[in-house]
Amino acid sequence: MPQILTPREILAQLVSFPTVSHSSNLDLIDWLETYLASHAIPTARHWNEDRSKAALLAHAGPLQAGGVVLSGHSDVVPVAGQNWTSDPFELTQRGDRLYGRGVCDMKGYVALSVWALVEAQRLGVHRPLQLALSYDEEVGCTGAGPMLETLQAVFPKASLALIGEPSRMQPIQAHKGGVGYQVAVKGFEVHSSLLPYGVSAVMEGARLIGWVNDRNTALQGAQPSDLAARFDPPFTTLHVGMISGGTAHNITAADCRFSVEMRVVPGEDLEALAAEFEAAALALTGRMQQVHPDAGIHLQRFFRVPALQPEPQGEAEALVRRLTGANAGGVVSYGTEAGIFQTAGYSAVVCGPGDIAQAHQPDEYLDLSQFKAGQAFMACLLKDLA
Repeated sequence: MPQILTPREILAQLVSFPTVSHSSNLDLIDWLETYLASHAIPTARHWNEDRSKAALLAHAGPLQAGGVVLSGHSDVVPVAGQNWTSDPFELTQRGDRLYGRGVCDMKGYVALSVWALVEAQRLGVHRPLQLALSYDEEVGCTGAGPMLETLQAVFPKASLALIGEPSRMQPIQAHKGGVGYQVAVKGFEVHSSLLPYGVSAVMEGARLIGWVNDRNTALQGAQPSDLAARFDPPFTTLHVGMISGGTAHNITAADCRFSVEMRVVPGEDLEALAAEFEAAALALTGRMQQVHPDAGIHLQRFFRVPALQPEPQGEAEALVRRLTGANAGGVVSYGTEAGIFQTAGYSAVVCGPGDIAQAHQPDEYLDLSQFKAGQAFMACLLKDLA
């Protein structure tokens, strides 16, 4: 008789694996795959390019299309530099809270999903239940798209996906999309007293950041659409989070590096905004090369996350509202893998235990009441699938 773990026991195992995005997640995947196999649940992997990470896919119930996907990610953000009062990779209870890296974002939901998958296989369901556990969500949702191609190749395609990012078990019907660039500015060094004969990468980079600021001013001053008005903030935003460069105060900077991210309201054209930014960088490059041919700006897109669009009479939202009793779906400004599922042809909604305010924080925690609410939701889902 295979061992049946409780959701909390599964969560303790998941937290014990330090699956920070810059590290391998294979120890966690190995453990999960072994546990699911002990319950005769078929699994498959999608590997990254160097096979240091894998997504785990699983299917319980009849091998037919039209099922439900429980979607989560295995990676967590780093703990370096954070002041934790307990071991971040050991599940700890203090009062009515469970502490540990990823308990909220989003190993709590993954633990509940694994428990539900085993229950679905053990009790029998008439409608399939699948697990899609990705890697590299925290670095821009880069693993989900290739994972979905493998999921649809190895198991019958489900009709809807429940993405368990922390939403306090309330359905989220829309979120912003996003795109990010790494910007590398190359200048030409001269003594600062000879400024017109050199190209300062820092000063030219500042021009591009000025374009970002001007674009923000225009976006914030425009009349928001009805959908945009539901978001906080109610407009698309552009942001520069880190910058470095230069050699000395009296040398025109040879290099400057920074990152730009855009969070775009659903219904607005993400690619059009990205093209405007690329055109601004190209125009600056032309100006820089009039001084020195080797100067210029290089852009590398490092993530693109499609927005989650509201679905009128969407199957996923309707299911969650029926199981939770929620009257309506909300919107959030952060991104998830839900838009990727939607783009791949799934009805999608975000709903999971915990509060996004706890994600990525030192002493990250999940309220026990939220964990229990998540298990009650999964129990209702199993009845619905049966």
